[in-house]
Amino acid sequence: MSFRRELLARAAKRGARVVLCEGGDDRVQAAAERLRQDRIVQPIVLGGGDLDPSKDPRLGKIAKFLRERRPERIRDGVHALDVAAEPVNFGATLVALGEADGCVAGAVYPTGEVVRAALWAIGTAPGVSLVSSAFYMVTPDDAVFTFTDCAVVPEPTPGQLAEIALAAARDRSRLVGDSPRVAFLSYSTKGSARGPHVARVQEAAAHFQQLAPHIASDGELQADAALVPDISERKSPGSPVGGRANVLVFPDLDSANIAYKLVQRLGRAVAIGPILQGLARPMADLSRGATPDDIVEVAAMVALQADSTPV
Repeated sequence: MSFRRELLARAAKRGARVVLCEGGDDRVQAAAERLRQDRIVQPIVLGGGDLDPSKDPRLGKIAKFLRERRPERIRDGVHALDVAAEPVNFGATLVALGEADGCVAGAVYPTGEVVRAALWAIGTAPGVSLVSSAFYMVTPDDAVFTFTDCAVVPEPTPGQLAEIALAAARDRSRLVGDSPRVAFLSYSTKGSARGPHVARVQEAAAHFQQLAPHIASDGELQADAALVPDISERKSPGSPVGGRANVLVFPDLDSANIAYKLVQRLGRAVAIGPILQGLARPMADLSRGATPDDIVEVAAMVALQADSTPV
């Protein structure tokens, strides 16, 4: 069975309740219909003739919750109700209150609004200070690679890069079902070049090894040394990932976003995501170019993220 088919089958066993915040979009409606028919998740659709947040009896409770979380953002009670009625805030709060298992937005909302809603209502997981993202790139031969961070943190510090890598590695076992092998990417392999950008990646790789010594990782590595065993043996002999990395940590948002789109468009890979990492409960940010199938697969990923037990 292909990874994508297995993904949907595994999600269907969870019976997760997943909020789709943009029911006024035809793509979201088409995705919701497939999710219902195939019983992949239980979709809770906001707008588009489905659930209207402004008329929902839980609106007052959600307004109170958001006001208590960030009182400085709320002018008065009326403003609180208006904020709560915004679908992305309403959906994120349903997740925070345990009335849904996950939330999907971003077909219409820009990434910044989705992340702000997630941080306001849900917040980061214990011990986590940073929300980041990953795309799961499925190649034509059904290999799956985690690309991180492709959507949230523009210029991560070494410590942030290490935290991004750790979040991606933890999600990898749950969402893909294999062991993460983490490569910190650079234009340099093991000191073949020098400069502040290389030093930043070297520091991040060293910090990650302190955070997660049990996870196979290496850096700094050029992409070919991370992905091709023969080249790894020549450029970085004895590397713990041995040219078989499956979690690729990019040095900045420019390189990550460009890479995933190139692999998607020229390499004909399927890009599932972006999946947000580091939140206390799952919420995903769609690409605004998402198709109905993309939305279905992201909803399935969110359902698996909601399962606290890694595969």
